[in-house]
Amino acid sequence: MTQQQYYYGTGRRKNAVARVRVYAEEGPVTVNGKPFNEVFPVDSWRQHALRPLIVTSTQSSVTVIAKTHGGGSSGQAGAFAHGLARALVVMDESLRKPLRSAGLLTRDSRMKESKKYGLKKARKAPQYTKR
Repeated sequence: MTQQQYYYGTGRRKNAVARVRVYAEEGPVTVNGKPFNEVFPVDSWRQHALRPLIVTSTQSSVTVIAKTHGGGSSGQAGAFAHGLARALVVMDESLRKPLRSAGLLTRDSRMKESKKYGLKKARKAPQYTKR
């Protein structure tokens, strides 16, 4: 796999980052050196992560190798989907329109709000005591 032509995409979601390589030949989906189903055991995570392949109907014609880090499993699945969509566009520019209409090329910018001083969390205040 190391000597062949691949297409690259970086995906981000929450604090997770995924670096995705797509090879233009049939093969498995591998994440962090493990099988895809082992990394994303929950069915909804798997469906979300593989949505770019389903929308473009390229599941049987590509090999995907990804490295993810940061965040949790749900964020990593979202980052994987974002990176995969970007890599597919690099591979074939005609896939941009279906991926864009499915909302897979837009980075989900929602992040955890930072904690404020004097509060317990971002917005939760300590209990008020009158007396």
